[in-house]
Amino acid sequence: MGRTADAMNARALEAFLHGQGYRQLRWIGGVLCGVRRFNFTFGLVVGLTWECYERRYCYEHEQDALAALGVWDGEDHPCGPWIKCKGAGVDLLNPALQA
Repeated sequence: MGRTADAMNARALEAFLHGQGYRQLRWIGGVLCGVRRFNFTFGLVVGLTWECYERRYCYEHEQDALAALGVWDGEDHPCGPWIKCKGAGVDLLNPALQA
């Protein structure tokens, strides 16, 4: 698949995800990330595809998730008061929030 087809597929995926409620979509390190409302939290979602995602970081407040996504470089964990990382075979509590 050429560059033009790749770009068209990426735009189609982004449009689909916007329709599914994802906001502030960004490509970070070759994977698509975005923020979406879940039942009790807002997720900074990593590795979005047509079918699923790799993992998500759960934040209590949408503005915290949006701010974290805006500055995250994809290395380590994102900043801010995320509560739990779910997916990728692990449920990890934020070590910065542990007493």
